[in-house]
Amino acid sequence: MNTTKVGVVRWLRREGDHLKLGEAVVELETEKVSYELDSPVDGILVKIIAPEGVETPVGDPLCEIDAADGQPT
Repeated sequence: MNTTKVGVVRWLRREGDHLKLGEAVVELETEKVSYELDSPVDGILVKIIAPEGVETPVGDPLCEIDAADGQPT
């Protein structure tokens, strides 16, 4: 069975925080596992899209990061 939804357990960083590549940003949970998702880039956490306590489809954006190279992620 494939996982289709992920639960947002806890944000480890806040909007406006500077992020480093590989730094843990959010704690997620599926039916089988809990894990921390790392930042894919250096940048600033601009907006949290999926708040704590919600389930969201796998692949949907959780947040918006303004990358250090100026490209939004």
